[in-house]
Amino acid sequence: MKLRIYVDTSVIGGCYDEEFSTWSNRFFEEVRQGLKIVIISDLTYAELDGAPANVKRVLNSLSAQCIEGVSLTQEAENLAQSYVQEQVVSLQQIADAQHIAIATIAKADLLVSWNFKQIVNLKQIHSFNAVNLKLGYPILEIRSPREVVGEEEV
Repeated sequence: MKLRIYVDTSVIGGCYDEEFSTWSNRFFEEVRQGLKIVIISDLTYAELDGAPANVKRVLNSLSAQCIEGVSLTQEAENLAQSYVQEQVVSLQQIADAQHIAIATIAKADLLVSWNFKQIVNLKQIHSFNAVNLKLGYPILEIRSPREVVGEEEV
């Protein structure tokens, strides 16, 4: 079974960032090869509205069969607010909380991000998942693209 991977905006922009381009581009190449499915939310699309054209083209280069679209539902918004209430993130990082919530509710196999401060670090991962478990949601695996390149199957 192909991995269903929620992708936040940092991974897409990472294709044109000197530090992250190698791994972001390898990740999206595996998606283009049909090895992975990316989950893209309406929040991610909205964040890309102001991005440079080359960044927007990353998603346009993927076939529709490789993309699963999801939305920021009321349930996801409530879960994101729970992360804030439990002090996992501050209200200033609500978009990060929303990405985690959307991926959790979509039952993504994992979420990938280059946001090491608010998302991809052990303390944050444990804190997000503690709230998830407390509220009856599954644990969400959170990794950087570098950690999932070459991982094709669940």
